[in-house]
Amino acid sequence: MAKTTKKESAPTAKKATAAKKTPAKKAPAKKIAAEKTTVEKKVVKKTAVKKTTVKKTTVKKSAVEKTPAKKTVKKDTVKAVKAVGKSGKDEKVEQKVETTLKALFSLQQLDSQVDKIRIIRGELPLEVQDLEDEIVGLETRVNNYQTEIEAVEKIIAEKQEDIKKSLVLIKRYEDQQMNVRNNREYDSLTKEIEFQSLEIQLSEKRINENKIALESKTEEIKNSKELLEERIKDLEVKNGELDDIVTETEKEEKDLVSLSDKQTGFIEDRLLTAYGRIRKNARNGLAVVMIERDACGGCFNKIPPQHQLDIRMHKKIIVCEYCGRILVDDEISAMVDVI
Repeated sequence: MAKTTKKESAPTAKKATAAKKTPAKKAPAKKIAAEKTTVEKKVVKKTAVKKTTVKKTTVKKSAVEKTPAKKTVKKDTVKAVKAVGKSGKDEKVEQKVETTLKALFSLQQLDSQVDKIRIIRGELPLEVQDLEDEIVGLETRVNNYQTEIEAVEKIIAEKQEDIKKSLVLIKRYEDQQMNVRNNREYDSLTKEIEFQSLEIQLSEKRINENKIALESKTEEIKNSKELLEERIKDLEVKNGELDDIVTETEKEEKDLVSLSDKQTGFIEDRLLTAYGRIRKNARNGLAVVMIERDACGGCFNKIPPQHQLDIRMHKKIIVCEYCGRILVDDEISAMVDVI
């Protein structure tokens, strides 16, 4: 009986161990599966969270990128508009300066032609002016001599009257000497007679001096009148020659002067005054000159390359550093020639 129980207990023990072993094996598989599912869920959640954060960041970045793009576009358009406005203003300034330079250069050309016409006349106007001045001087000289002669004649007449008065006094004193009472009266009358005789001599001397002056004055008047007649004849001849030349060139000169007056309407007053001052100071009358061989056309001094570039840009009026003349380039001269 005891054996049977032992034998029976052995299989039950085996079963118990088998039962114990089987659940021990099955339990870790479930746990692993559960752990796997929880890990997968966490991974899914994390990936979902990451995706959502990535989407949000991308959306934010795109929004941020889009908004500056619009602002930059607006700024670029504003800058472009401003640049267009500046370029338009620069173009207007360049056009204004260019028209002013063309007007100045054309005015210089017209004035130079007028100067040539006046040079063709030669020195006739100056000679005529000199003759007129000389004639006026001779006339005034003759008039002055005549007034001086009248004054000399008056002095001579006065001295002659003084001589007559002295002679009358001398005769009276001589008559009184015949009736003197003492020597004192006689001596005083003698002294008076001597004094009056000296007065007569002095008056005669003055008369002779004035007569000599009168003769010289009359001779000067004669010579001045002869010279005056010669100068009047010369003036008539010169006036005739000048009138012939003026009639030949008068129409052309008037046309050039009218054109130059039209050109002055395109130029500012300050530039006109500067132009006139430069023309007055210059020997050849050139106030606006071209660049010739990289040098000023008026004083022939070298112009720096930067100044030449500024002149070709037509943005401002540039003058020579040495002579003060206004400088233009070949383009302006070509435009004026076309006009």
